[in-house]
Amino acid sequence: MSINQLIVRNLKKNLKNYYLYVFALVFSAALYFAFVTLQYDPSMDEVEGSIKGAAGIRAASVLLIGIVTIFLLYANVIFIKRRSKEIGLLQLIGMTRRQIFKILSLENLILYFGSLVIGLLLGFAASKLVIMILFKITGVDAIASLSFSPQALLQTLIVFGLIYVFILLMNGLFIKRQNILALFRVMSTMEERGKRISVIEIIIGLLGIGLIVTGYFVSSKLFDGDFTSMTALFGAMIFILASVIIGTYLFYKGSVRFLFHLIRKQKNGYLTVNDVLSLSSIMFRMRSNALMLTVITTVSALAIGLLSLSYISYYSAERLAQQIVPDDFSLLNEKNAIALKQEFDQQNIAYSEKRIEVVMANVNVSKIMENDLEGDTFFSDNMLMPVISDQDTEGINVSPEDTIFSGYNDAVSKMMPFGDSGPVELLGKKDKIKQNYIGLERDYLLPLQFTSGGLPVAIVDETVFNRLKQDADPALQNEFSEYIGIQLADKTELDKANALFQEQGFDDTLQFSQLEAVNGQKQQMGLIMFIVGFLGLTFLVTSGCILYFKQMDESEQERGSYTILRKLGYTRGDLLRGIQIKQLFSFGIPLAVGLSHSYFAVKSGWFFFGSELWAPMLIVMLLYTALYSIFGVLSVLYCKKVIKDAL
Repeated sequence: MSINQLIVRNLKKNLKNYYLYVFALVFSAALYFAFVTLQYDPSMDEVEGSIKGAAGIRAASVLLIGIVTIFLLYANVIFIKRRSKEIGLLQLIGMTRRQIFKILSLENLILYFGSLVIGLLLGFAASKLVIMILFKITGVDAIASLSFSPQALLQTLIVFGLIYVFILLMNGLFIKRQNILALFRVMSTMEERGKRISVIEIIIGLLGIGLIVTGYFVSSKLFDGDFTSMTALFGAMIFILASVIIGTYLFYKGSVRFLFHLIRKQKNGYLTVNDVLSLSSIMFRMRSNALMLTVITTVSALAIGLLSLSYISYYSAERLAQQIVPDDFSLLNEKNAIALKQEFDQQNIAYSEKRIEVVMANVNVSKIMENDLEGDTFFSDNMLMPVISDQDTEGINVSPEDTIFSGYNDAVSKMMPFGDSGPVELLGKKDKIKQNYIGLERDYLLPLQFTSGGLPVAIVDETVFNRLKQDADPALQNEFSEYIGIQLADKTELDKANALFQEQGFDDTLQFSQLEAVNGQKQQMGLIMFIVGFLGLTFLVTSGCILYFKQMDESEQERGSYTILRKLGYTRGDLLRGIQIKQLFSFGIPLAVGLSHSYFAVKSGWFFFGSELWAPMLIVMLLYTALYSIFGVLSVLYCKKVIKDAL
């Protein structure tokens, strides 16, 4: 057999055994090329007022390179080890290491760049779809075009060419460092299975669970007022990160084996074939793969968490816009308000107008705060709040002794929660007006310019408002003392009215459109969600493939055990049930831990990003779980094939 025939034969064999690797390579190349094409696509620049995401896309493409590089190098390590016996046989028949390296390099060259070409073609075909998805998410009204970018092609070829060079270097070092005997033992070197669990492993297992639980507990207290300085808050974040990551590593290193040991102990040594094929295998495999599983779990949690937070902001765009612009159009200038109303009247657009007079005053809230603010470097007992009269509101009526707060930002209220009632003081320049706080409403009545970034509005009786107005501190007042809000009677005319608003060319710092605020929020967070989603999808595929490759290796190593069990009379169905349980643990444990990490991470600070938690987070988690489960199903199918061939 000539070398060329040997290469062709090996290629056919590799395509049959490593089809998922070829798929992942094609997918990575297509995704990267389509993603990089966004930087050079003309339709991204021709849309006036569209998203300015070139810097974000460029940064994401760098991260994409890192993910793809690590995956391809790791996959190559698995494959070169699987071919160690073949390399040893080639050396036994007289081939030199240089000749073997040449054969492997040519095989890799054809397989790698063949997949790359297919990936580039698919990436070019999908580039228009990618741009359409981006425009849809961000709300940009434009037509996506299919355009070829030589710069994107060159960049993709350079990146994947460098990755191929690294693969060649790894293969060369592997062949050079291994002798013939070592090559035949690479795949048979395994952790001793009969080793009893030690006291140290039990301690490691308990410590891993303890660190994870501790990290979760501290994260739940992160913004509850327990950390009252920037240094303490930053230190708590570092502690949570270190505790969870180290705890995850120790969990895989000892906790899984310890927990499964307890399960086996309850069975008093009576293990079924399902127990042998699932529990016994997982106990030792996860220990040896602890570092890899820790990385996969951590990055999975990061991807799920970031995507959940960005989707929370996107999902809550309307609610967040109401905090900035409480009415369809918010104006702080009388002249501009008159001009806008004249335009609406000329176009027969029906509307209603409200005016709210505002006085800025310090309010002592120390008696109603549920957290102790003493020594707090973020906030003090006196909050600078806008104060309005109940006569300027709809449906709110308070007595001269009472005060109602309305529109407290979720993020600020989480760190500084109010009680249900208690005494407060409205501080004028000379006098203090003592009031009784009687509750908090959810409605946002004034734009962000009045609320100091999310503080509530104090609503008082008309007489109290006039008294405070006479004693107001001039140093605390804004340049505008009245808010003008315009609400349309027919929401279907909002786009038309918004176009008229834009034509006026008002000063953006004094006049606002709620629709523009919603669109701006969706554009910004939609771009972030798009980028994070792409990176998360890439990591999902690569990490799923890595776990799949590991299961392929383990199945090949356990082929002899399957043969023995088949000869003892166990059916394919008996073995398959045990394998299904094993794959459930192999893929389910990293997924469950990653979901748990992301849940507590999102739960600790979601209120900074929006007003809805459960719906966006559950949608992201369910979608990620569904896609991840595909690789578990593929692993079961491969193991089914190995069991079938065991006899």
